[in-house]
Order: sequence, then C-alpha cells, then structure tokens
Amino acid sequence: MQHENTFSTPATDLLTGLVADIKHWGLELGFSQIGIADTDLSAAEPELLAWLAKGYHGEMDYMARHGLKRARPSELLPGTVRVISARMPYLSELPADSLTQLDANGQAYISRYALGRDYHKVLKQRLEQLARKIQDALALSQQTHQYRVFTDSAPILEVALASKAGIGWRGKHTLLLTREQGSYFFLGEILTDLPLPVDAPVQPHCGSCQKCMDVCPTGAIVAPYEVDARRCISYLTIELKGSIPVEFREQIGNRVYGCDDCQLFCPWNRFAQKTTLTDFDIRHGLDNVKLLTLFEWDDATFQKQMAGSAIYRIGHEQWQRNLAIGLGNAPSSPEIIRALEAKLPTASPLVQEHIRWALDKQKAGQTPA
Repeated sequence: MQHENTFSTPATDLLTGLVADIKHWGLELGFSQIGIADTDLSAAEPELLAWLAKGYHGEMDYMARHGLKRARPSELLPGTVRVISARMPYLSELPADSLTQLDANGQAYISRYALGRDYHKVLKQRLEQLARKIQDALALSQQTHQYRVFTDSAPILEVALASKAGIGWRGKHTLLLTREQGSYFFLGEILTDLPLPVDAPVQPHCGSCQKCMDVCPTGAIVAPYEVDARRCISYLTIELKGSIPVEFREQIGNRVYGCDDCQLFCPWNRFAQKTTLTDFDIRHGLDNVKLLTLFEWDDATFQKQMAGSAIYRIGHEQWQRNLAIGLGNAPSSPEIIRALEAKLPTASPLVQEHIRWALDKQKAGQTPA
C-alpha cells in the first residue's frame, strides 16, 4: 500500500521518538527485532552482477531481469530514503528435534519454514499493521508518509538491508545470522520516505567456521558468501520446474521441499528460539510424516492439505517429482516399489522420469549416500 506525503518533513525529535515506538510496536506484533537502514547498497552491486554473470541464479530468470533494481530500493518506491527491516522467528520445534527427521528411514523432510502457514501472508499483514501504527502516530502531528511493505515479494536485497539495519550479519551461507537467535527467522521490510535515524551494523561473528559449507549435501556453497543456486536443494526442489539433474538426486536424500542443512549444523543456531505465533504451528503432522503417505496424495488432496502453505505454490506435479526422489533414496522396500509402480502409468512425463529412477534404485537395493 502507498500513501502520499502531503505535509512537511517531520522534525528530528519526532523521528527519534518514532523509532523507539516502531521497535516497541514491532515486538508487540511478533517481530524479534526492528532496525533502520538507509538505501545505499552500492557496495553490494558488484557482487550481485558477478553472481548473475556466473549463472548461479539458474532458471530464476527474474533475478537477471530485475538486475541492479534489487540494490536500489528507491526504484521500487520513488522517494524512499529509509528501510525499516524486521525479522520474525518461525520455528515450532528446536533444531535438535529437526535433526531426527533428516535422512530418517522412510520419512519426509520438509524445510522448517514451510511447516506452518505461508509466511508471505503472515509477515505482510503484520508489516502493514506496523506501517499503519506509524501512520497513526504521524497523524497526531499532521504528518503522513509514503510506504510499501515487502517480504520476499519484490526485487530487493533483504539480507544486505537487514545487515545495514543492524539486525544481524550475512553468514557464509548467505543467510542472515544473529548471536541471539541464529538464523531461523523471516525478513520483511517497510520502504518509507521518512528520514528516520539509522542503526549501526553489527560485526560478523562467523570467524573461521565454515560448517555450513562443509555439510551442504550438494556443495552449493561454492565459496564463503557465495551460493550456486543450481546446486542448492532448495532451488532444485522448489524453484526448478523441470527434471532434477541425476547428479544431485542421491544427495537430496529425503528432503522433499527445501533444505535446512546449512542452518541445522550452524553453531549459532544452538541459540535458536521458538516462535510465539500460532500461524507457524506445524500443520498436518508434516514434521513427522512418511514419504509414502505424502506420495499417495492425489491432486485434490494436495490442494486441500497445502492450502495456505508455502508448499502450495510448487503444485502437485513437482511435489510428486520430489517425493519420487525421496522414495528412491529410502531403504529398499517392496511397499515402496509397489507404490511407485502403481503411480507410474498415470503420472505426468516429468514424474514418470523420476519414478523410473526411483524404481531402479529400489530394485537395485541401494540406500541414500
């Protein structure tokens, strides 16, 4: 939503007090921290261009299409001079509990962020509420502001802005990290024309640790702070619409939607905290469910069960493709073979390809690498 600025710029003392209120309101709305940054991301532009030039964005054409617009918030909303950056924790269980499902025999692993309600809706609604609180406060001084809210929904360098806003630092896996809560949180932004006082960045604390790089199943973190999305399991299971390259299928294991390995093994995530929002409560037992159970869902069941979930957007066909790989990587089982063979005749060509791969693995009696 946008609002036009029809009054003079608020006084400095008003803005200073407003920042304190914004941070307080943010906590009330379920955010764990709010920070303020300016819009200068010129230091990030060369890195973005180099990443795109290497083709690391894969088939995410929108990354190249938007180009440097990602590093220029004022091009998204003319007049923007500040970004209010917010983070919101999403864990409904602690990382130690999640580890028990990773590569578990016959179980499906779904990235922890997708176990509850679609975060896009949750964050955008709460960011809008925060923006309206700001609007109401300004109205008392006959002021207003122009703003837009985002959460992973526009071409914007969220981690770079959050780092500038002092709510964490960019880890070697390229995610935002904090000493207090690790990395299990969503990011969102309010772009505004209010010249709010900015926060200072925090120092990075990764040091010589490269655990995230070492544990990545497909070696997607090709260098510190550099991810080749074409190798990333999150990209392969979510963003990639076609066939998953054979070279990565065994490494995917039982990860049927996204991957958390770089977070699960990050030392800072021993400080991870559970969310207080019921929106992120685990749905349909997705934190402890068998691959075969999910594979048996028809399209109508998928649509019903995944309504309101981030998983919904990949559709039933990709879901079946991913599950076929998970079943191929599971310990050899007559039950799995029967289920794969039963689906094969009516599956789409894309899913059939992955079912045949899974059947070959199952019949050969192979187990995940």
